[in-house]
Amino acid sequence: MLKWMERLARVMAIIGGIVLTALVILTCTSVIGRGLNTLGHSGILPGGLGEALIGVGVGPITGDFELVEAGVAFAIFSFLPVAQLYSGHATVDIFTSFLSTRLNKIIQAFWEVIFAMIMILITWRLYEGMLNKMSYGETTFLLQFPIWWAYGASLFAACVAAITALYTAGARIAETLTKRNFLPYSEGASH
Repeated sequence: MLKWMERLARVMAIIGGIVLTALVILTCTSVIGRGLNTLGHSGILPGGLGEALIGVGVGPITGDFELVEAGVAFAIFSFLPVAQLYSGHATVDIFTSFLSTRLNKIIQAFWEVIFAMIMILITWRLYEGMLNKMSYGETTFLLQFPIWWAYGASLFAACVAAITALYTAGARIAETLTKRNFLPYSEGASH
């Protein structure tokens, strides 16, 4: 089961990375276009170069912020499974570093269960939000694409994150009870 969960988490992280990379390229292209458009309107470019820039349609990408808003939500949920599986979330262990290994495992299992419950709650609310947006036919302002598409993409990634969180919580409980390791450990983002 661990191999399957690792594959699923890695695939989601790769998809999230591809989406995030596309959003970075989109944002950079839009900012460059906006800057060139501003330069074209400034009147400081020689020999009609400004009018030529404006004439070819150089400018920001229409609806870039709508795409970024939808894509970043999906990317965040896509990265959660791999962070959860490898204990990559930030932790502060000032108060727990002096405790026994067993007590630390109990604390970790407790927080894994809490995280799983929160992920299920978030997934449920995303589902309800998607149904709401579908029923009203709400669209984005500029691009006019249905808002529920972004909810649906985020819901898919949140479902994978919730499944991973449930698996991780169960594995941490089993580790606490059996004193065996069922999950990979990493250094995480301890501070």
